Amino acid sequence: MRYDRTVRVDTDFATTVERVRDALAEQGFGILTEIDVTATLKAKLGRAAEDIEDYVILGACNPALAHRALETDRSIGLLLPCNVVVRRDGDRTAVQALDPNTMVSLTELDALRPVAEEATRRLEAALTSLTAAEPTD
Repeated sequence: MRYDRTVRVDTDFATTVERVRDALAEQGFGILTEIDVTATLKAKLGRAAEDIEDYVILGACNPALAHRALETDRSIGLLLPCNVVVRRDGDRTAVQALDPNTMVSLTELDALRPVAEEATRRLEAALTSLTAAEPTD
C-alpha cells in the first residue's frame, strides 16, 4: 500500500519550502509545526548525521477537515496533522504528503472517507500547483 503522494520539482530547497507553504495555504491548510530534520539530527548526532540532505517536515492542518475527522473519531488526532515532507532528492527537490486515505485504511472507519477524499483533493491540488508553476529555461 502506498501511503504517500509525491512530486519532484527542479526548484531549490528553500524556494520549494516557500512554494509548498503558499500552495497549502491556497487549499486552506495552515502550518502548525515545522521540523528541520537536518538541523535537529546534526545537533543531536553531530558527525553521525553529517550527510543528511535538506529535509523538513511541515505539519499542515485544514481546521475544518480536522474538526470533521475528530468529530468522527477522537483518536484520529494520532494521524493529524497532514505531514508534508520537503527534501533534497539528488539535484531535485521532492515534496511528499501523507495520503489522507491512510486514515480510512488504518482505522477502517468508512465515516472518515468523505474527509479523506476532500483532504486528498486539496493536497493533490497543492502538489499539482507546484509542478504547474515550474520555471522554464
